[in-house]
Order: sequence, then C-alpha cells, then structure tokens
Amino acid sequence: MLEHFFSPKTVAVVGASREEGKVGHDLFKNILRYGYTGTIYPVNPKAESILGRKVYSSLREIPEKVELAVIVVPAQYVGSVVDECIEKGVDSIIVISAGFKESGTEGAKREQELYQKIKQHSIRMLGPNCLGLISTESSLNASFAADMPAEGNLGFFSQSGALCTAILDWAVREHIGFSKFISIGNKTDIDEVDLVKALGDDPRTKVILGYLEGIKRGTAFITTARDVTKKKPMIIVKSGGTAAGAKAASSHTGTLAGAENAFDAAFKQSGVLRARTIEELFNYARVFSFQPLPKGPHLALITNAGGPGIIAADAVEHSELKMAAFSKDTINSLRSALPAMANVYNPIDVLGDAKADRYQFVIEKVIEDPNVDAVLVILTPQTMTEIEETAKVIGEIAIRTDKTIVTSFMGGKRTEEAFTILSQGKVPNYLFPESAVSAVDALYRYSLWQNKPLPEIKEIRAKKEKVMSVIQKLQHMGRQHLIEEEAKEVITAYGFQIPKSIIAASEEEAAQAAEEIGFPVVMKISSPDILHKSDIGGVVVGIQNVTEVKRHFRGITQKAHRFIPNAEIRGVLVQQMVPKGKEVILGMSRDPQFGPLLMFGLGGIYIEVLKDVTFRVAPIGLQDAEEMVQEIRSFPLLRGVRGEKSADIEAIVNNLIKLSQLVTDFPQILEMDINPLIVFSRNEGAIVIDARISISL
Repeated sequence: MLEHFFSPKTVAVVGASREEGKVGHDLFKNILRYGYTGTIYPVNPKAESILGRKVYSSLREIPEKVELAVIVVPAQYVGSVVDECIEKGVDSIIVISAGFKESGTEGAKREQELYQKIKQHSIRMLGPNCLGLISTESSLNASFAADMPAEGNLGFFSQSGALCTAILDWAVREHIGFSKFISIGNKTDIDEVDLVKALGDDPRTKVILGYLEGIKRGTAFITTARDVTKKKPMIIVKSGGTAAGAKAASSHTGTLAGAENAFDAAFKQSGVLRARTIEELFNYARVFSFQPLPKGPHLALITNAGGPGIIAADAVEHSELKMAAFSKDTINSLRSALPAMANVYNPIDVLGDAKADRYQFVIEKVIEDPNVDAVLVILTPQTMTEIEETAKVIGEIAIRTDKTIVTSFMGGKRTEEAFTILSQGKVPNYLFPESAVSAVDALYRYSLWQNKPLPEIKEIRAKKEKVMSVIQKLQHMGRQHLIEEEAKEVITAYGFQIPKSIIAASEEEAAQAAEEIGFPVVMKISSPDILHKSDIGGVVVGIQNVTEVKRHFRGITQKAHRFIPNAEIRGVLVQQMVPKGKEVILGMSRDPQFGPLLMFGLGGIYIEVLKDVTFRVAPIGLQDAEEMVQEIRSFPLLRGVRGEKSADIEAIVNNLIKLSQLVTDFPQILEMDINPLIVFSRNEGAIVIDARISISL
C-alpha cells in the first residue's frame, strides 16, 4: 500500500541544499551516505551540483519516473512543488516542511488546500512538519536524523519528530534495530491507521511500536488494530490524554469518562498494549523482539541475592503472572546439588558465591519443569560472580529452549560487557527486576489476547421508531435534555425494565396516581431544567399514604422553584417503590475520537467519589460486557459476601448489551446515565430507577 515510501526505485529531494547544517542538505546527505541503491535526484533551481551529484532545477527536468518526492522547501512553496508532482505523476510524497496547522490559522488553511490537492490526484503524503522516514530494508534514510539504526524487526512510528531523534540515538547505543522508522508529523493524509496496516502487512516487522498524541479515526483504528494484533504485537505510548475535555459534562458518565479512559478501553478492545512511558515501550519491545510468548503465567525467579528476588516476587503479585510451583523432581534435584543454605523454592536463591556453572545447572533444571512457563534470572555483581560467563551461559540456554527467558543483571560498570553478550544472545536484560517482570507480564497478556475470540455482536429486537420519534420531537423543540419520562420511553424501547410510574400535575392527581400504583411510592420532580433531582431535594422515597403524597408534592415543587426559579416544572413523577437490591450505574459518553464510550460501576450518589467504574467502546459483545462487570474493584459485593445471595450478574450483562446497541443505533445520543439500576438476586432481574439522556440538536 505504501511501497513507494519504503522501497522506492527513484527518490527526488526537492529543496536539497549545498549549505551544511540546513535540513535540505542533511536529508540529501543521509540518503547518499547509508547505502540507498536506488536513483537519487536533488532538485534546486539555484545549484548545479550538491555533494558531487548533478542538480535539477525542477521535477519536470528529471528524465525518469519519480516514485518518491521528499519536499524540503518553505511552506508557502510546497503547493507549487506538489503541482509539479502532479504533472510528473509522482504518487508518494514526504513533506518535511513546517509552517502548516501547527503554526496557526494561515498555516491550517495552507494545509487544507494541500490536502484537497493531493486527494484529487490520488497522491499519498507523509507529513507535513515531520522528520521523514527510515526503511532499513532498502537502506533508505529519508530523514534529517543524525543516525541510521541497525536493521531489525521493530517498526516504529511517532507523532513527535524530536522524540524520534532521541530514540534513534538511544537505539544505536542499545544495539536495537528497526525495520521501519517513521515520523508522521501533522497526519494530514497518512495517519496511524495507515501505518498500522502497512506495518501489519510487512513481513520484516515483528513488533509495531508507536508514540501518539491523538488518533484521527478512532473506529477505523480499533478495527485495523484488532486485525493486526492477532498477527503481531502492537505497543503504543499515548500522551496528552489527562484532560477530561473542554465541554461541561451533564452526566456522571460524561464527568468520569475523559480521554484517558477512552484510549484505555479502545486499546484493550483492540489488543494494543499501552506503555505508560517511552522506557516501558522499549522494555516491552525488547522482549517481544527476542523471546517466544509464554504458554502460561507461571514465572520462575533465580537470583544470587535475596532482596531483588523478593522485589521481583512482589512485582509478580501485582501482575497477571503467577509464581511457579516447582515439581517434586525439580525440588529434589535442586536440593541435592545446591549448598545447604540455598533456597530451592521459588524464588530460588543460588547464593552470592554462585558462579556460571551453578546458574547453568539451576536454569536448565527449572526450564525442564512443566510447571514453569518463563524464567527471570537476577544477578548482582558480587566478588565471586562470573558476570560475563553467566551471560554467555544464559544466551546458550535461551537458544535451545522455547520458554521465555529474561534477565536482570543489576549494576552499571561491572555488568556493562554482559549487557552486550546478552543482547547478542537475544536475551533482553533489564536493570531492575520489576521492569523484567513487567515485560514478561506484557508477553503473557498479549498471549491471552491472541487466544481470545473476537467479539460477536448480536443485534437485539428493539422499537427503533419509538426512539427516533422522541429524538426528533426534542430536536424540533430545540431541547437537548430528556426529562425522566422521555428517557424511560427511550430505554423501554430497547427492553429495559422500569417501575410503574405516573406524572401528576397537582396534589390530587398525585394522590390518585399513588393509589393506583399502590403504596409505598417514590415522588420525583419532573423538569427538563433539573437533571440532578436529589441535589435540590427533588426526590422523596417511602411515601406511605395520601396525606404524605400531598404534603411532599407541595414540598418538592416549592424546593424546585426556590433553587431554580426559572425552571420549567412539568409536575411530579409518582413511581412504584422498588424492593431493595444492589445499585449499579450504566452510562455512555460520546468520545470525539472513538464514539460511544460505555461505563459500568456501582451506582447511587457516591459514584463520582468512589469512581469504581470500567469502560468499553460500543458496540460490545457478551464477553466484553461480562469483563466490564468483573473488572470493578467492588465486584465481590455483587457476587455476594458473608452469606449474601449473588446479584443477577446475567441481568447486568444483558442490560449492558442493550445499552451498547441503543447508543450505537442512535449517534444523536451524546450522554446518558442509568442510575441506579437496581439488581435483584440471581435470576430475579434488574429494574431501572432513573435515567438521564442528552442528545445533539
């Protein structure tokens, strides 16, 4: 799809410069110096030769087809260069130049004009405002970075060009190789979705890495990433997501959602491993690049120092991994060969005087154990420690086994040579045991994703025309927030159960409604201007007789007028009093990048304080809904504690599926809460007590 970017036969550098230190000079020199075997054409109307190469005054003068044009001219001239590309039939361009939307209104206008031009002529563009790209398979360094990485199996793309240069410098020192290295800049045309697909199809790329500040096409990203991650791992650092958004949220879900939760949910549903730091990104990359996936979660720890072993064991407890329990044969073999003071259980302490042969014996015995899926070898540089010899032994064992092996050779100067030996043996080493455990944990979590079936989205029967009627009526009225009765009309169309309720405009009507429903009842203010009824004393529960109904009718309406004088009061909703059960919340906030973001958690008035919630991007399947319920910290309360009956978990899951389809079917719904959903004991169902919905106008 993007082959002319990665393996072009001819490259033209428009804006190649004779002057050292200029981007146009450094970029042209990089293409020359690193062994690119295709034909290179420098273009500059004011020069005759650059670095011994004939210069052409324009693209039109080049005697053959140009497969890739790299543009390094001031922003105001980029458009005319693209016109030449159109005449010349160039279908792939990299715009290095800055001065577009990142520079203000004028630059944004220039960028939009550029985009319209390339789209009309089916030209693909990387940039503008980017560092360029590197493809090691064709020895093409079409960037102005200072280094060329070694060839490897990591494909990396970044929204930050400055970060690219720092990572390249680090990678050269760490002997880390890449297949592709791409700076995407402003993402005017080619974006992360295009690159994920291209790297997913690239046989030279084993692991996909990325740094993103935002995602342009959220739904397409999820779909593409979900397909690609079934074939190869993808690890992304996403920054800039701590702000919850500019708009004021009117629902609990809108308040709690935020960009971070949306990205976490999208990555989880598409198999993307999210790294929280650049360091973690490459910690993960090393283990995925070199080591096989573990067949299970059971990790063995081998150490010559007790403290680091305990630290590693603590890290295992906070991960998805488990401490391996050795077989009786393994324990007996270790006990017979190790010193009496050594610990033969996990973590194995081979003691501070352990030399390479003792490490070798223990590692080989542990790897033979069927209860072990992965091994972490920890070494601290003590007086008798054979550091380099031990590294060689580990590398030799790693080649012979299909089990995951990582190391944590702790230290600096004394362990430096061992780092190189381990790297050559394709054994990833980490300075600290916690990082090593985290890397193996990432491997294991990815193995779970690979074995997880893709979600099956089943459509439920719903009365869509009823929902559309309510939405169109409100849009015609110019009212964004549904009152409770309207919200319940919408959700009942999708099969949600609600208590019997009647709207009353007077004390007498309220009394009559209560008698018809049957005591006890609940009374709530009905107003399109009052979203959080309980905040103003607009909800009264447990009303037992007609006298109380009339008194509370007066009290509720008076409080509403006092707190919000201009509110439109429709009356009071008289509602059936529902038996006690567990209170949960279901909600949705429409994320600008990924669409409908579903939320689930314990409900009631403390939702925003406790924040014990979980998120998924709709539409979701049955397994996603089940995982949402099980992920909250308070799930044991739903399952039942100290002899309590379990809540009807199946009813919660079914209601999440209904909510998912509702908000997928109707993109007009911007935010909604079902809070609380009262969940009864197992097989007894659930009922919606209150619902709040906001729509687009």
